[in-house]
Amino acid sequence: MQSIIFDVNYAPHFSGHETFPLRQMWLKKAFDAVSCEQKGAFSSEDAIVTFGVGKNMVGSIRHWALACGIIESKSGGHVATDIGKKLFADDGLDPYCEHYATSWLMHWKLAGRTIATPRATTWYWVFNHLSEQSFSAKQLKDGLIEYINEKSPKIKVSANSLARDVEVFLRSYIPKSRNATMEDITEPMLGELGLIQVGTGGLYEFRRGPKSTLPDKVFLYALAEFWKCVAPNQNTLSFESIAYDPGSPGRAFKLDEDSIAERLINLEAVTRGRYVWSDTAGQRHVLCVKGAISPIDALGSKA
Repeated sequence: MQSIIFDVNYAPHFSGHETFPLRQMWLKKAFDAVSCEQKGAFSSEDAIVTFGVGKNMVGSIRHWALACGIIESKSGGHVATDIGKKLFADDGLDPYCEHYATSWLMHWKLAGRTIATPRATTWYWVFNHLSEQSFSAKQLKDGLIEYINEKSPKIKVSANSLARDVEVFLRSYIPKSRNATMEDITEPMLGELGLIQVGTGGLYEFRRGPKSTLPDKVFLYALAEFWKCVAPNQNTLSFESIAYDPGSPGRAFKLDEDSIAERLINLEAVTRGRYVWSDTAGQRHVLCVKGAISPIDALGSKA
């Protein structure tokens, strides 16, 4: 399957975060700001006071809220999206960002094949196009340069910009160290997921396998969104596509085959029979038998 980042209409994006990783509560702050003030939430003179951070961090909050699909640009300003309202409204599923599910969803928005065009190219490329289990920061930067050259020689991105983007990417997933600076004192939102760990010799490593903190409803959300993007008119989707295609749940969540199969087998119970797992004569796939579930409905309602 053709990867979205090689699509002719896809514009690579390697900036906007102002070198700050996504932090806890930033998305809630962005949601609240645009919900109260449809225009100028990030550009007005009061923005620094509203968010309680410096000007660069205000820009970073805006970037991450857009990249994660919590807000969207509209009519010269910003408005909350359906997923933003679902999560962060006062009666939403997680208005105080207390649950792993929200962090997993935001990781999916950055690294998976979502309905919105991704803004975080490095995130998508690393999780879907990097084949090595262990890697260095330099390998990531060099790989991104190769991707850019392959996509189009007309794209101009400096090596320094890519190096900064790679640094922010790594800091996003690595839990803070005991020697963290004041700038990094707030835990990165995605660091709690355990997707990447520090290896030896300056290397980093993916942590593949089952993800005990990944809720079935978030996996279903990702599957529903991925399915809607890649095969909206089909009522079956193969195991191989779900596990290995660029932007798939298997790749984005770094799940092993057994873990993916277990979750797909459980779909019938999770969806009350709307999705059914089939493994006949070596052909493994999921069938949509009672109408597709929309991604937003996959999350269910607040208990």
